[in-house]
Amino acid sequence: MTTRATRGPRRRTVVALAVILTVLATFVVRLVDIQVVRADEHVSDSLKLMGEGSEIQGRRGSIVDANGTVLASSILVYDAQLSPRVIMLLEEQDPKLPWAEASEKIAAITGQTGEEVRKIVSDALAQNPDSQYAELKKGLTTEQYIALRDLGLSSYLSMPSRETRVYPNGAVAGNVLGFLDSSGEAQAGIEKLEQECLAPVNGEVSYRKGKDGVVIPGSERTVDAVNGGSVQLTINSDLNWYLQQMIAEEAQEQGAKGGTVTVVEVKTGKIRAAAEWPAMDPNDLNSSTPETRYSQIFLKDFEPGSTFKAITAAAAIEGAGLTPLSTVSASSRETFPNGAVINDSFNHPAYNYTLAGGLIDSSNVALSKFGTTVSPEVRYDYLQRFGVGEKTLGFPAEVGGILHPVSKWDNQSLYTTTFGQYFTVTAPQLAGAYQAIANGGEKIDLSLIESCTGADGSVVTPDAPAHEQVVAEKTAAELTRMLENVAVQGGNADRIQVPGYRVTSKTGTAQVPDGNGGYKNGVYYTSMVGFAPVDDPQYVIVVTLDEPTKVVSSAATASAFQKAVTQVMKSYRVMPSTIPMDELLPKFG
Repeated sequence: MTTRATRGPRRRTVVALAVILTVLATFVVRLVDIQVVRADEHVSDSLKLMGEGSEIQGRRGSIVDANGTVLASSILVYDAQLSPRVIMLLEEQDPKLPWAEASEKIAAITGQTGEEVRKIVSDALAQNPDSQYAELKKGLTTEQYIALRDLGLSSYLSMPSRETRVYPNGAVAGNVLGFLDSSGEAQAGIEKLEQECLAPVNGEVSYRKGKDGVVIPGSERTVDAVNGGSVQLTINSDLNWYLQQMIAEEAQEQGAKGGTVTVVEVKTGKIRAAAEWPAMDPNDLNSSTPETRYSQIFLKDFEPGSTFKAITAAAAIEGAGLTPLSTVSASSRETFPNGAVINDSFNHPAYNYTLAGGLIDSSNVALSKFGTTVSPEVRYDYLQRFGVGEKTLGFPAEVGGILHPVSKWDNQSLYTTTFGQYFTVTAPQLAGAYQAIANGGEKIDLSLIESCTGADGSVVTPDAPAHEQVVAEKTAAELTRMLENVAVQGGNADRIQVPGYRVTSKTGTAQVPDGNGGYKNGVYYTSMVGFAPVDDPQYVIVVTLDEPTKVVSSAATASAFQKAVTQVMKSYRVMPSTIPMDELLPKFG
């Protein structure tokens, strides 16, 4: 029989047992959660707490020219650091090499004075008597590192290494190569365009330690770094160097803000030179300005002016059945039926111009009449065919130029588009248009990259460039004959002759926009384009000058064009023309 006296202790026992079982169950559930349900997560956390390691840096790949000359590479440099506190402690212990003597030896290696080295330490101690860090000098070479190491001062001198980018040829193609920022990130040019090829994949050394700091045997793990690949360009750096020096001299001689030379191989579309002034040296960014750190060849667009009269001629030949001997009457200033007023650059009475003659005299009025023998839509189509409005190769920040739709052509631009106004191009687009003419009407996309060679030796080449027959071969031949006549009979004929070679040429004198919908008065962006040799076209050369002031017409580019063509023929040992020009070339008047 259960009494009140026995029920009390039993109840307390049951309650206590229940509490104990509850607590035990809680621990079991928690244990299952830790060891089973969330085991991976907790193991990972524990390894993070126990694990240590360091990153193994891969090296950024190099950039080389078409002949293998290194234009950009990465090297190790060393940043020397001192421990001022340790130096002072050693001084109190009568060191083998007193600080006064050690500082002189250090300075002789780093290019400083002993006084400068000692001041670095004294200044650090003045700020903090227990200072363990003072920067001695950054960017030391391997030779300097070895010399400092051999002094035996490792107790207070450390020299951690880092990778830095160097450009052995300085400013040669510097604007095209681009540069890295202080953190090693590509900012422009080939460095940015080919980031995927050039960038390394860093590795890692990791291990785990016990609570006493001893590495746990078998816990070491190494993931090797993979160096970046090497990018080979189509550019010939020797040719680029010459053209940079030349265009710098010519631009300054003409009082221009800048100048460029672009060279394209006719049969491949490869860019063999991209020279410009002002030039940027990627080794010394501080000597350049934000405006001169990028390639104006790809980032500057301009109205091509008369250089695109050849494209108008192509549209008229194929769209209206004209020939080089088709004629129109044109005076130096005419008012057209829709009220548009067109002027030539020189005064003259009404001439009976042939199409070829209109190109030779570069008559805006004549080309307006020849060009409007086809519809605006046809001319727009031909401008597109020759590359207006499309980027050439996706160069970082490259502009594609402006090609307004026909619906936006007004009474004036209906005619100005026949002679290179109311649309813009870049120097590579202009070179690409003339490459098509020189190549029998077949346009080949321009290229700047030959290949990427990985650290394992594997070679990756870009997709083959697109080919398009933009005009018939017969049309291209007629345009070539007319453009050679321009070189022979035009106003710059005497200044652009290249002994032994038959060349084509066409000038452009583009007005410069004032930013308010009009043009600057008396200010021009001048250009000249052509190819050689005519009997077997090999190279297209484009020369531009930005706002020359000594000679403001396209004649300002004549000397630079002649020098550029001459050097290109010499650099590639192009065979001289075999048939005398006078025996082959018809004269179009």
